[in-house]
Amino acid sequence: MDEHDLLAERFETHRARLRAIAYQTLGSASDADDAVQEAWLRLSRTGPGTIDNLGGWLTTVVARVCLNMLQSHREQPLGMHLPEPVVTSTDGIDPEHEALLADSIGPALLVILQTLAPAERLAFVLHDMFAVPFGDIAAIVGRSPAAARQLASRGRRRSRAWLRPPAPI
Repeated sequence: MDEHDLLAERFETHRARLRAIAYQTLGSASDADDAVQEAWLRLSRTGPGTIDNLGGWLTTVVARVCLNMLQSHREQPLGMHLPEPVVTSTDGIDPEHEALLADSIGPALLVILQTLAPAERLAFVLHDMFAVPFGDIAAIVGRSPAAARQLASRGRRRSRAWLRPPAPI
């Protein structure tokens, strides 16, 4: 097995988690696949010898790609966009789809997440759903750890406000 094959094998051990992060952040399976593919391309250009923590590095790359995609989508005209459903294979259990389904936050929350600013959305998803520390999130969004904590808190508050049932009349 050559170095490229070994790198591909190591990448594959992280693929399901990276795809889940990207899907939950972007709400689109095809965009999630694009983000994961971009992470692979960057990894293959970088090489494994320069990376101490492959999982952390890949999470950072996917998160930044998602943030860029969210920001570019924000510049386009907005309409209400329902997230794509998670599709499972009909001929058996696909482990990648199974992991994505297990980690899925549901279409309703994805619709709510679309109302958040890109940095809020990313901080909320990374911290509250994947337990990424605020220091790591701060490096991804280019803010201080305190600001990253505030972004996640704001996203959490706004999500709860949307999920709260209306007051009785």
